[in-house]
Amino acid sequence: MSLRNIIPTPSPTTLPSSYTLKPRCVNYITTHNNPSSSTKPTTYNNLSLSNENTHQQATLHLEKMINLEDHNILSSSSFESTPSTSSFGIGTYQNKLGKRWKEYQGMTNWEGLLDPLDDNLRAEILRYGHFVEAAYKSFEFDPSSPNYANCRFPKTTLFERCGLPNTGYKVTKYLRATSGIQLPNWVDKAPSWVATQSSYVGYVAVCDNKEEIKRLGRRDVVIAFRGTTTCLEWLENLRATLTNLPCNPMDGETMGCHGSGAMVESGFLSLYSSSIPDNPSALSLQQMVKQEIVRILQAYAGEPLSLTITGHSLGAALATLAAYDINTSFPKLPMVTVISFGGPRVGDRRFRRQLEKQGTKVLRIVNSEDVITKVPGFVFDDDMAKEGGIHVAGLPSWIQKRVEKAQWVYAEVGKELRLCSRDSPYLGSTNVATCHELNTYLHLVDGFVSSTCPFRATAKRFLQR
Repeated sequence: MSLRNIIPTPSPTTLPSSYTLKPRCVNYITTHNNPSSSTKPTTYNNLSLSNENTHQQATLHLEKMINLEDHNILSSSSFESTPSTSSFGIGTYQNKLGKRWKEYQGMTNWEGLLDPLDDNLRAEILRYGHFVEAAYKSFEFDPSSPNYANCRFPKTTLFERCGLPNTGYKVTKYLRATSGIQLPNWVDKAPSWVATQSSYVGYVAVCDNKEEIKRLGRRDVVIAFRGTTTCLEWLENLRATLTNLPCNPMDGETMGCHGSGAMVESGFLSLYSSSIPDNPSALSLQQMVKQEIVRILQAYAGEPLSLTITGHSLGAALATLAAYDINTSFPKLPMVTVISFGGPRVGDRRFRRQLEKQGTKVLRIVNSEDVITKVPGFVFDDDMAKEGGIHVAGLPSWIQKRVEKAQWVYAEVGKELRLCSRDSPYLGSTNVATCHELNTYLHLVDGFVSSTCPFRATAKRFLQR
């Protein structure tokens, strides 16, 4: 569901004439990274600027910061926003990440780490966000290219070619998603890119650097998914009714056939589980992911492992489905975590309950101004739900029944980190596309402090084309 190629993002260096610099929190003192000082309160000093000369102050400030940090924009070195973070990959946090890695992977559902946002967790979220960026940057967007919808770079140099030379990870598998939509015959007369059925959607990467493994406290496996790019992917996004999770045709294991009745969005499931019927060698995304997980588990048996699945937009939905499927098929995996950016809703309440039951940890990064996070379907107040039905105060019961019958009742999953584009003093006026951009999300994560101090002055990640 990425809108990155539809509407251009306005340059953040240009301030509209009506723009007013928003107050930001500066010189904040955090103690939440240090368990020994957890009882001490977090202190903030709010900076208020008068309206006089606001435009001039804002412009000078932006020019100074952007000139200073221009080389860091959209690169891994933008993690120098706080003293506790390091450059991408190999490095040392102020508080050793390896000692608490299970907390940062969601073992305790990120309790005490989100508000205020723990600096180590901030760096981890940004690090995984860069893996998603690499999935976008390595995709061939040019429909006139013979390599359209494939990966532009070889596995051995993918991260380096995407501007991430020191991740400490190696790409082990390209992943492809296939649409199950049956196209009419007249599509044969359209350009070939219109009917592209299978496309490169992401990759699997394994941490293979000893120093990075030591820093992380385990060997981490990353699965990264991009958002919507092809025509058929857009059509799949529109198939928003819920459908039952099917049995896994690959090896007899079930993806949702234990009588749970869990349901997920039809189009997302199609992209995850479909293969090309007349090409037996073309595996579905589901089959490719599971085959690679089997290989990795065999290759690194006995080592402490974590599996982090991350994605943006459509990729966030695929990440959630993949995590559910993997945990169903490999219940002995020690830690499966989803870090999603701007993801749509995926399934119903029974699907959410199954995710929670199997121990899948999901951290959803949500921009409150992003419409994609509010679709598809409807979410009713689960606290007022009763067995056998859903009740919402003020909504006629016949409407609720119609919505349920139409299979449009969804549920949010996991833990939410809610951000807001309006809190950033650098975004100015934004449109639908800007609010959904992955770069917007990373900018907001980098600047967020807490619900009472939504944006810090030392945030150095700016949006720029």
